[in-house]
Amino acid sequence: MMMMGLHFMNEVPFRIVYLHALIRDEKGQKMSKSKGNVVDPLELIDTYGADALRFTMAACAAQGRDIRVAPARVEGYRNFATKLWNAARFAEMNQCVSVADFDPAQSRETVNRWIAGESERALASVTEALEALRFNEAAAALYHFVWHVFCDWYVELIKPILAGNVEAAAETRAMTAWVLDRALQLLHPFMPFVTEELWAKLAPEGESRESLLILASWPQHLGLENAEADAEIGWLIRFVSEVRSVRAEMNVPARARVPFVISGASKETTARVERYEETLLRLARLETVSFGSMPKGAVQIVLDEATLALPLAGIIDVDVEQKRLKREIDKVGSEIRQLDAKLANEKFVSRAPEHVVEEQRERKADAEAIAARLAQALKRLEAAL
Repeated sequence: MMMMGLHFMNEVPFRIVYLHALIRDEKGQKMSKSKGNVVDPLELIDTYGADALRFTMAACAAQGRDIRVAPARVEGYRNFATKLWNAARFAEMNQCVSVADFDPAQSRETVNRWIAGESERALASVTEALEALRFNEAAAALYHFVWHVFCDWYVELIKPILAGNVEAAAETRAMTAWVLDRALQLLHPFMPFVTEELWAKLAPEGESRESLLILASWPQHLGLENAEADAEIGWLIRFVSEVRSVRAEMNVPARARVPFVISGASKETTARVERYEETLLRLARLETVSFGSMPKGAVQIVLDEATLALPLAGIIDVDVEQKRLKREIDKVGSEIRQLDAKLANEKFVSRAPEHVVEEQRERKADAEAIAARLAQALKRLEAAL
């Protein structure tokens, strides 16, 4: 290619060549016809789509580290493409279309100023990673922004706004379309097919885009970060996340509405609770939110200067739950001890294939994380007694 380009075009066809690491199977073994462990990319494309496979390869392409191709991982990124498609459907159903003269810097709604800043951070992270050829970091930044920030939080937070004040709803529709367009532009090098399709489908009704997405310019940094909006929405996300985490740890039924008490709140926290009370009740599945002293039999959560109390008496059987957590801790502890013994065995570490040893280390790290989470849940439960 280099010689043909120089001979026929009188120019160098490329100046940067990226040599990726070895691609292995899901167990970490080198692909071999004799082993019968060769992964056919065409079969993966037929099953999960080319975009899912492309994103998988990028997400796994850490410099200096071999790439493991597992169908389950490709399936996970196919689900990511589905998540993106569903977000676009949400935008379409709520008339969120691009507005020609929309200026995101003039947004008045806090949640819109927040998502605009998040899109700027995503742009900076992806651009920096691509320029440094760290494709896995670029893919990770995009995955986090699209799934965890835009889909999990922004879409949920704006639902009441879209059904409320006309001006706020109009601004939010325009911001949703603007952020989604930017996400498609950033994702296009990784998922060209689904993004190109959505780029065309999300055009305003009766209008067409100025160009195909592949010909569109890379987004520019506009300085939309807003510290005040970040602090406000960041507090809201941490509040809901902490309550959801405790509910999951304590096996609180998903449909159960729980009363909630806040103690030691500052004026700022009190004002935030009053502003976002409806959102807190809806997303954290709370019955009421009130301010006062800590009730007995309540699981406590510390959030900044305030203490949050989740009364669980009558909702779960505390004694049964305490015994369950202790059994789980003993079970995980036993697994950790077995893995420690295996990894401390020099014969095993020196003779076992590298991928087997690495798998045991990963299992130990996962088990330790589970043990820490269970211990924290038990400590909270004991404090409530």
